[in-house]
Amino acid sequence: MLSLVFAESALELVPTELHNHNSIVSHSKRIGKKPSEILLDISFHYAAMKGIENESKRGRPDLIHFSLLEACSIPSYFNRKLAVYVHTIDNKVIFVGENVRLPKSYHRFAGLIEKLYLEGKIVSDGITLLEIKDMTFNSLIDKISPSKVVGLSIDGLPSSYSDIAQNIGNESCLVVGGFAKGHFSNNVLNRVNKLLRVDNISLDAHIIVSRVLYEYEKTIFK
Repeated sequence: MLSLVFAESALELVPTELHNHNSIVSHSKRIGKKPSEILLDISFHYAAMKGIENESKRGRPDLIHFSLLEACSIPSYFNRKLAVYVHTIDNKVIFVGENVRLPKSYHRFAGLIEKLYLEGKIVSDGITLLEIKDMTFNSLIDKISPSKVVGLSIDGLPSSYSDIAQNIGNESCLVVGGFAKGHFSNNVLNRVNKLLRVDNISLDAHIIVSRVLYEYEKTIFK
């Protein structure tokens, strides 16, 4: 089974140090939730996020929504040939279960993830659909124990979608950045066996994932 990891993803609850900022307080009152119960989102919290650590890699839960819809709506996922994980910027990992139908509406997705953060699991009919744990990227890779880890980055060696798909192998782990701007930290790079790029310009994670997995499915469904 191929593993797909969205690393250092821009998905987190509003951090404690921002709870009292005016934009956070007004937004939380408007939606009737505590600041500690809502996702950090630059669309609503731009003013509060100015100057925070790793600013450019945070506050974009919509990117993960798009990317998960791409990864969890394809034959390789429904045929249990693809395992999907979301490693977040604040070192948590979301384990995506089998045959999960994620909401296509962003607002419903955000509500689902906020509930996941609060409860730790999303369960339906006794089946765990999503689970979140405190876990570093290193610990996740140790748990997956892949034959090799391939990272996709603008800083990588030139390659192509088809070449990557033909060489990753079923027991490999494919790592894609789950953030809008910036680069992998050393914590991620130190676990990557190959760092490759598929274009000379930076592309959104969901574009990269859709194209790589399309090529990958050509190799496994013949």
